[in-house]
Amino acid sequence: MNTKYDFSEFDAERIVYVRSVEVSDLPEDVQSQVGDQTRLYAVHRADGERLALVRDRGLAFALARQNDLAPVTVH
Repeated sequence: MNTKYDFSEFDAERIVYVRSVEVSDLPEDVQSQVGDQTRLYAVHRADGERLALVRDRGLAFALARQNDLAPVTVH
């Protein structure tokens, strides 16, 4: 398939990235609020700013979509 598609109408400002984060990699003040979770999911803007930390991947995607953002997974 070599069909051209015009992506110019897609708003790149709406893209956010979802990735898993080990709780042990977070600042101590955040770790103390997490409880017994060992992994959280972060929602980031394209420039790397963390917008949210949530307990599971599905919640991260739902949160992004509820705020009219387009989530994608980062490995």
